[in-house]
Amino acid sequence: IEIYRWGGLAGIGGSLAFLIVLAIVIIWVGEDPSTLAAWFERFPNIRLARTAENSGYLLVLMLWMPSFIGLFWALRRAHLPLALFGSSLAIFGLAIMAAGALPHVATAPLADLYHSASATPADQTSLALMWQATWGIFNALLFAGRMAVAFGLTLLGLAMRHAAAFPAPLTWLTLIGGLVSIVASIAQIIEPSAAFGAIVVLLLAFLQFVLGWRLVRLSRTGSRPLRSAAAVH
Repeated sequence: IEIYRWGGLAGIGGSLAFLIVLAIVIIWVGEDPSTLAAWFERFPNIRLARTAENSGYLLVLMLWMPSFIGLFWALRRAHLPLALFGSSLAIFGLAIMAAGALPHVATAPLADLYHSASATPADQTSLALMWQATWGIFNALLFAGRMAVAFGLTLLGLAMRHAAAFPAPLTWLTLIGGLVSIVASIAQIIEPSAAFGAIVVLLLAFLQFVLGWRLVRLSRTGSRPLRSAAAVH
């Protein structure tokens, strides 16, 4: 029961924190520049906002991890393989995303060198290329993590079909959300410059809130996570 409660609260808290991070991006960070030079020119003005955004994003990912542990615990008796593999993939994906959650740690020194008085135009050109390469590495981690989370959500949605504690609308919402996330992740890998991957994070934030609320309710009612054979078939 405590695992349900704390896992659910962590999922809800992560989604609420995600809204704060989203507000920081919209209000203070703004849209990404279209040129490499523009990234450097505006970075000093948004450095603090970027730091807050990335740190908050890391916190969000860390809070979502216990939620998947709670989901595994709720689904383990209903369908152990799907619950285990789904939650493991989702947590693994979040861990990969967390590894790339602090790009400013790598890019801030490049920006300092770019704006230093001793930097020549040739130096600035080289730094811009290094910036682009650095972002490429962080994006690769992000894309891989999103894909793992998408498959994890799909497997958990399948597991919920065998669990009485998860009603059909919530089950289908999770399953469809996972499938849509898989498609969006594949599209992002094919076309890295597009914003398809944002769909995965938005769906994850929504599902974490809804599923977290369900786990909290389970902690209060003590419902068994099993569905009868007649209900399944």
